Amino acid sequence: MSVERVEEAGNTDAAAVTTESLRYYSVAPGVRLNVRSGPGTGYNLVRVLPEGAKVHVYCQSPGTTVTGPYGTTNVWDNISNGEYVSDAFVQTGSDGYIAPRCG
Repeated sequence: MSVERVEEAGNTDAAAVTTESLRYYSVAPGVRLNVRSGPGTGYNLVRVLPEGAKVHVYCQSPGTTVTGPYGTTNVWDNISNGEYVSDAFVQTGSDGYIAPRCG
């Protein structure tokens, strides 16, 4: 995480602004990926990601075991508030956790 100093117009006090570089991971080629409300196939379908989508993984949780292009796993990626996808369909470069566990 980096911190930038920003001066507002007309103000001599500097405000600290925190910026974080976000990493996005590709969904498997040719896949329209189901997004669930929780970490498993038993959770409600929230939406479907289009082919070629990229996602940011905020945190990860154990859930339903799923087999996909990138193996068999019970790891689910939280890509937004209340939105999870199976890590078996996301090219993270790892068979394990690449982000903190969800709260």
